[in-house]
Amino acid sequence: MGRPLAACLALAFALFVPVPAMAIEEPAYRVIESAPPVEIREYAPFVVAETRVAGNFADVGNEGFRRLFGYISGENRAAAKIAMTAPVTQQAESVKIAMTAPVTQQAEGGAYRIAFVLPSQYTLATAPTPTNPDVRLAEVPARRVVAVRYSGTWSAGNYREALAKLQDFAVQRGIRLAGEPVYARYDPPFMPWFLRRNEILVEIAP
Repeated sequence: MGRPLAACLALAFALFVPVPAMAIEEPAYRVIESAPPVEIREYAPFVVAETRVAGNFADVGNEGFRRLFGYISGENRAAAKIAMTAPVTQQAESVKIAMTAPVTQQAEGGAYRIAFVLPSQYTLATAPTPTNPDVRLAEVPARRVVAVRYSGTWSAGNYREALAKLQDFAVQRGIRLAGEPVYARYDPPFMPWFLRRNEILVEIAP
């Protein structure tokens, strides 16, 4: 193999094969049933930093991410640096539905809540208080959800296709879903689309 070709292959490998240099913490959950790409999961409680952004689905993410990244980068009363976790969620705001309940991703216009999950070491009592009045802390209680995982671009078409799989799974098993979907993104925009981890989660009715 010539040196130019070897160099190209090495570069391609470095660009497109993720290297687990640092573990990213995620909310703790237990898998109750698995039928890939769909799972039933039981989540433990966790704390999030969230912000409300007015606008449409495609545009609010960048502004929300900027505010929340500022919070974990030191824009808090303790001036503390907080580790980045996954996923980042985006939820359409709905009247009389608490932040912790799943809400739709499909509405255009209105306002959305963008949320970062805080590392498990934090509680509402111990998490640093945000200095930005547009950022607040909230606790997501323990819950059971149906989750579908998929790769690909963050397009509405991919979202609808994955959501249909989740809904078919629930119908086949007689599961009653309690609320609208939560859209979760685990990777940064520079991650190649075919390596991205995207999920949709819908809470199961008690």
